[in-house]
Amino acid sequence: MDFTDLPVLFLSHFFRIVLILLLGLAAWKLVDRVALRIIRALLWSHEGIETPEERAKREETLVHVVQWSANALLLFVVGLTVLGELGVDVTPALASVGVVGVALGFGAQSLVQDTISGIFILLENQYRKGDVARVAGVAGLVEEVNLRRTVLRDLDGIVHSVPNGQIGVASNYTRDWSRVNLNVSVAYSTDVDKAQVVINRVGQEMAEDPVFGEMITEPPQFLRVDAMEDSGISLKVLGVTKPIMQWEVTGELRRRLLVAFAAEGIEIPLPHRVVISRAEDGGPQAQPATPGREPALPADMSERLPGSEKQ
Repeated sequence: MDFTDLPVLFLSHFFRIVLILLLGLAAWKLVDRVALRIIRALLWSHEGIETPEERAKREETLVHVVQWSANALLLFVVGLTVLGELGVDVTPALASVGVVGVALGFGAQSLVQDTISGIFILLENQYRKGDVARVAGVAGLVEEVNLRRTVLRDLDGIVHSVPNGQIGVASNYTRDWSRVNLNVSVAYSTDVDKAQVVINRVGQEMAEDPVFGEMITEPPQFLRVDAMEDSGISLKVLGVTKPIMQWEVTGELRRRLLVAFAAEGIEIPLPHRVVISRAEDGGPQAQPATPGREPALPADMSERLPGSEKQ
């Protein structure tokens, strides 16, 4: 074919090419609307299982991937149709697509693996845009999920791009509901029953709070004595919140427990030190040290310090 004839061919087929482009544009708009409606209809089947916020996040993720894939295929088809209308034999192009596909299968195995993994991530709803997840050892807010990669932003604002094929274990911190999991330490002299009453009271007050009550599903409550530690007793507190609200609720719970413990005289334990000194007869003597203060020296010890010799 002589490519100098392309302008003539283009003019002779101008209206048909314009029609193809208009149909392609209409199909583009139709794909966007149909994809949105189909995905919404499918997600309505999860009504009562997923909250409206979760359905919205999943819908946004799926719509983005479906629209991008469908529009890429549509552009390819429209391009081949226009070339065929101009008299270009597209059979070799189609054959080359097959050859390229085979080459990609051997030379870009990681890309194929990423794509397959991305399909399963989306179909199984492992995590969505807006979730907080840990994937491939990286934890952060999921900002984007597509067929090739997952993009997360951690607490320092660093953006991590993780290929889907490298994701062996995906941990979703905000799926359906979230947990307040807090250990509170009190001194050994504390009345544990009294501490339990105070913890339960503070948790109930938070659940009835006009602001934090909207975040809490089950009030934080005392669960058990979790451990006997070196400096005190560790008490386990658990509660249930709406997705992604657990950190805000836990921070406020710590603040309120500090205030309530101070008002009730419940001591927060501090590390203790024991200082061993030598008595004049050579025998060891143990003196407990008050936290934050150095122990007092024995009366005769000052006479042994350098520069304290009697004149």
